[in-house]
Amino acid sequence: MIKILVYVAIILTALAIGYLVRVFELASSLKGKKPEEITDKDNRLQSRLMLLFLFVFFAFTIWNLKSFIPKMLPISASEHGVTIDWLFNFNMAIIFFVFTITHIALFYFAYKYYGRKGNVATFLAHDNKLEMIWTVIPAIVLAIIIIFGLKSWNKITQPADPNSMVVEIYAKQFDWTARFSGADNKLGEANYKLITATNDLGLDSTSAEGQDDIIVKNEIHLPVGKEVEFKFRSRDVIHSAFFPHFRAQMNVVPGMTTMFHFTPTITTADMRKNAEVIEQYKGINAVRAKRASIIGNGHNDFKPGDEKPVTFDYILLCNKICGNSHYNMQMTIVIDSEEDYKKWIASKKPFYAKAAPEAKAVAQK
Repeated sequence: MIKILVYVAIILTALAIGYLVRVFELASSLKGKKPEEITDKDNRLQSRLMLLFLFVFFAFTIWNLKSFIPKMLPISASEHGVTIDWLFNFNMAIIFFVFTITHIALFYFAYKYYGRKGNVATFLAHDNKLEMIWTVIPAIVLAIIIIFGLKSWNKITQPADPNSMVVEIYAKQFDWTARFSGADNKLGEANYKLITATNDLGLDSTSAEGQDDIIVKNEIHLPVGKEVEFKFRSRDVIHSAFFPHFRAQMNVVPGMTTMFHFTPTITTADMRKNAEVIEQYKGINAVRAKRASIIGNGHNDFKPGDEKPVTFDYILLCNKICGNSHYNMQMTIVIDSEEDYKKWIASKKPFYAKAAPEAKAVAQK
């Protein structure tokens, strides 16, 4: 119903604009003036409207910043994420500075130099000094951004510390599966030919390193302050493993293993105590409650539990549009203290791939 009302409002607005234009044309005709004829008075009015729009535009921009910046991601929960955030803010500062200067110049010039009869614009064919300024300065700024970006990227994609914890993230339409490397910190061999209904990842039961591998779905736990090396595989299409709160993302490509590593710095429990996060989730839960009261039970867009308040969780998302149920590819990530992580991992049993003899023979060919 709400969507229909929105469409109706858009159509009525378009019709109203059309009728206003028609009224303007008729009024011009009654004055004995052609609608397409532009006078100095018209140009002067437009120039003043341009100046007015400048102030309205920047007021709207400031309102947007004030309203939506608090709704952005909270502080980074990884070591390298602090650098990523600094680089993002640096980019935004440059963009906002250029945005402000160019728009002030654009609308001020439209106000000051509006068309007048007899005025002729000055034609400037070429200026080497100007060419040099607007070529060299952007080049320097872009070089700084690229250098810092490459340094940040290399930090999480270069070889991980040998003592880092190894975790595999396996993607398929439309879910994630995690495989922990166990006590030996080595992942066992896997082969797509060994995939069966009971061996979703195609693990090779003859691989010695894989005997203690632990497979987990829906939710994974990681220890705070411990570097984690992620290795990614995909069964079907290109997915993208996106860890928004850790400022990390990597494409998951069929037929190859991609990887990155990062060190979590804030536990889930501590992030839930963050004032910014608390404020954000107050707003989220208020919207959920309001939506549930408007839509109500029995509606297609309403599911039981939608009205209940939610709490903060780290999540793993797919950032590629990988199919119809792409939006369902989520996995909860819990960052624990070292002690709590050890309790959690101790409660999990290793997965032993029981491949049939014929499957092993096929895999060895």
